[in-house]
Amino acid sequence: MATTPKFPQVTPSFHSVLKQRVNQYFQENNIAPTGGWRLFTKGIILFSLLAATYLVLLIVQPPTVWAMLLCALLGLLIATIGFNIMHDGSHGSFSKYGFINKLAALTLNMLGGSAFMWNQKHNVIHHAYTNVHDVDDDLDAGILMRMSKHQPRLAIHRVQHLYFWVLYSLLYLFWIFYSDFGKYFKRRIGSVPLKKMSLKDHLSFWFGKLLFAMVFMIIPIMTFGFFNWMVGFLVMTTVSGLVLSIVFQLAHTVEDTSFPLADEATGRMEDEWAVHQLKTTANFATRNKVISWLVGGLNFQVEHHLFPRISHIHYPAINKIVKQACAEFNVPYIEYRTMGRAIASHVSHLRHLGQAAA
Repeated sequence: MATTPKFPQVTPSFHSVLKQRVNQYFQENNIAPTGGWRLFTKGIILFSLLAATYLVLLIVQPPTVWAMLLCALLGLLIATIGFNIMHDGSHGSFSKYGFINKLAALTLNMLGGSAFMWNQKHNVIHHAYTNVHDVDDDLDAGILMRMSKHQPRLAIHRVQHLYFWVLYSLLYLFWIFYSDFGKYFKRRIGSVPLKKMSLKDHLSFWFGKLLFAMVFMIIPIMTFGFFNWMVGFLVMTTVSGLVLSIVFQLAHTVEDTSFPLADEATGRMEDEWAVHQLKTTANFATRNKVISWLVGGLNFQVEHHLFPRISHIHYPAINKIVKQACAEFNVPYIEYRTMGRAIASHVSHLRHLGQAAA
């Protein structure tokens, strides 16, 4: 079992200065760091579109071509709700009210996942130990993918930059039908023990899985028959899996991000936590308002990792503060101007890892 590393406390602290400046921004402008009415409006729009698309498929039963397009739209909406509503809610930044944040986080259960498992995997482990081998479970994409230079290289990895699209499209299916259950029964996430689940956590886990099965499997099978349901379900989950995978992979597994290890003797990382985040995280397409709206500001991944409890609607504003501080402290700031360039960098990263020795 891997031991979680420690980050050094340094003086002067880049993180302390950065937090002070960002807090000052919110105080001077008299605004809350949570989502507010803009995020509530987005939530209403996205859930209305999801419900309308689902009901049109179920009640109108359009011709096959249109039905497949609507299934693809369902997949996109599932990913978009995850990015915008669930993600902010899980970090406590959707609303200033705690119960609303919990409800926003629990939308993941309705969509087939587990808010409890996500919190442990994403908030607790990934955000604390980003890109740290054998700790950050996001780097473990299975034996067919080599995401870090510290992972063993197999012969098949030589062409992983070609077939990764297929594996990414299966992420959502793998997540809801295997990954969550693996964590649940093994009581661990990768090498890190899982936090003890309360009775409420157990009930929420199983209720969410049953609700998803009822809404997206049993009712459609009863309506359309097994084969027609299966085709539509695969279209929906393929689109959702591909979108989710690409957006999250562009944040950390690209050419310019690093994969640092702790010192073997001391178990300490080289950089303070905030500097570590900047070296292991990348932004993309931050000037594209359409992409920013759809991915819930996750193209401002640097700002999100530094300030996960601030809603994504504020990232464009604090982006300028972070960049200025990085320039003053000579800390790297990784950003790709377009999503296309970020995808190209991810592909190049996979190609290099497939050819390089461990």
